Amino acid sequence: MIIPFVKHNRRAASISGTVTRTALPGTAADAIPRAAGASARAGRRAPAALLLCGLLILLLPACSRTGSAPAPVPESAAAESLPADAADNAEQARAAFEDWSRRFLKEQLADSYLNLHYSMVSPETFGITDYAVDFGAFSLETLQEAGARRKEFQAQLAQIDPELLNREQRLTHRILTEAFRLEEAGDGLELYYQPLAPSIGTQAQLPILLAEFSFRSRQDIDDYLTLLSAIDNYYQAILDFEKEKAAAGLFMTDACADQIVEECAAYRLPADQNFMTAMFDTRIDAFEGLTDEERADYKAKNLAAVEEHFIPAYNLLLDGLTQLKGSCTNDQGLCYFPEGKKYYEYLVNSSTGTTYGSIEALRDAISAQIDNDLEAMAGIIEEYPETAEQFEDYSFAYTDPEQILTQLQSQIADDFPETEPCSYVTKYVPDELAHTLGPAFFLVPPIDDYDNCTIYINPDSTSDSQALYTTLAHEGIPGHMYQNTYFLSHCSEDLRKVISFTCYSEGWAFYVENYSYTTENGLSPELGSLLAHNAAASLGLHAIIDININYFGWTRDQIKEFLAPYFDVSEEGLVELIYNTMLNTPVNYLEYYVGYLEILHMRGQAQDELGDGFSLREFHQFLLDTGPAPFSVIRTEFREWLKTPSRQ
Repeated sequence: MIIPFVKHNRRAASISGTVTRTALPGTAADAIPRAAGASARAGRRAPAALLLCGLLILLLPACSRTGSAPAPVPESAAAESLPADAADNAEQARAAFEDWSRRFLKEQLADSYLNLHYSMVSPETFGITDYAVDFGAFSLETLQEAGARRKEFQAQLAQIDPELLNREQRLTHRILTEAFRLEEAGDGLELYYQPLAPSIGTQAQLPILLAEFSFRSRQDIDDYLTLLSAIDNYYQAILDFEKEKAAAGLFMTDACADQIVEECAAYRLPADQNFMTAMFDTRIDAFEGLTDEERADYKAKNLAAVEEHFIPAYNLLLDGLTQLKGSCTNDQGLCYFPEGKKYYEYLVNSSTGTTYGSIEALRDAISAQIDNDLEAMAGIIEEYPETAEQFEDYSFAYTDPEQILTQLQSQIADDFPETEPCSYVTKYVPDELAHTLGPAFFLVPPIDDYDNCTIYINPDSTSDSQALYTTLAHEGIPGHMYQNTYFLSHCSEDLRKVISFTCYSEGWAFYVENYSYTTENGLSPELGSLLAHNAAASLGLHAIIDININYFGWTRDQIKEFLAPYFDVSEEGLVELIYNTMLNTPVNYLEYYVGYLEILHMRGQAQDELGDGFSLREFHQFLLDTGPAPFSVIRTEFREWLKTPSRQ
């Protein structure tokens, strides 16, 4: 099964983020858009116009360590200091864990050639030599089989005593043990998985992954053509799955199907006008060592594959979804499906690994943070009334992508640890896809070639001077590109490098996006702070709405009433757009907001406990060194980090 490799700043029907590595076996949720929320209290709040701007932006279709002590996992005892039999046990345990990790890594990647190609330049150096050049099988049965395999690996892992492992192994053991535990709640709910979704479903991500498929050798070109020629069969498997969902009464709403069908039009242009042809030709022209005849032959083969397989694949989806319209049995939140509330709980926990023990507790925490942001906004406006007018018409001093990233690199030097420089290119989304994709996205590089990165920018969403600066902070520096290259260059556990935890990645990216408002960027410090609080409050309100719709069953009228104190809800279609977005991409916003919230709360706790000893740079390094993990694990590491002698 295909696992998206594009990290998204998924602001409603929009993309902007990075590429997800891979998921645990049997986790349908890995490729599922997610979101959440809670109700903010009335009271002191920013003017409605301020938040309205933020809302509309969101809804327009985003280890071997160096430096100071990393997330410390206290060593049990060095093997050399243990009694002989215990030392032998430790050596055996560590060897067993290495063997388990290799087998698990191979299973994670060999199942889909696209995953493998994006994860590794030289898979043979990781012991992966036997794999098929295809997208992998996709069906209800394969999801269930993957779940069974996950349980097998889980049982094997449980037999290894983490206290006998070295520091990095022990952290990996804890992370995977927790991740496996969270995934158990999804067993038996595979039909709730939604592979298709507006802007961020497989139908939107797969073409970009194919268009960016790197040609490192002639074999890569041949493999690409093999994959492209299999896309119609893969989409047929997805459509068959959707038919099973429809038969079980779990099919998407007609509005969602219509939106996906509308998006499919961009991929159905004639082969000689299709972006898949143009992007292939560009890569072939840049590939060295081909004769003119060979280039022409490859281009002809690709043109035929686009015409005979790629375009028919989207016609297949269009026709299939059109025929399935009317199968929807529920046009309200997930909780109205028979096991929808249970599935939503699973999505929230598996997507975020949050430390909050219930959806209610999480909602309360989100609500409290929104109140804090709204009160901070009101305070800024009261003290600096001119910021309310500046809010409507501001611009950053930097507007060129290269200039922005260079400036951000210099701006973060005091507050973030140094990392090895990487080369990168910024590209623009093809015009044909501009209306189906979001502001930007970052393609995570292979773990053995992590210093070559790509950031895509959608000019339709980031054309003005208010959007590009913070978008590139999210996608580039100190966001996804910086976080990924830092971790890949510092981590020695190969398995850690390919396992993704989106809430960590997107939480970090939104956290630093907000940080970028306060850099020396041409804005006054007061306006930058106002904008940062507004962005956080807007995202939090989206999260609240999601929870209230999908877990507490709020209706459209309830959402309209809830939003009225904050926004001008008289705009035609606004409430319906928000409501449908949450139905189409449940738990999407939680992956951003909960990660941000967890980081914010850890930072606040560290500042309170460490006082003058708090270092923002060291706190950021702790998060970066710990790397992607459920926040339930990160919090444990954080408590140990606070106890290290240098911080007392």
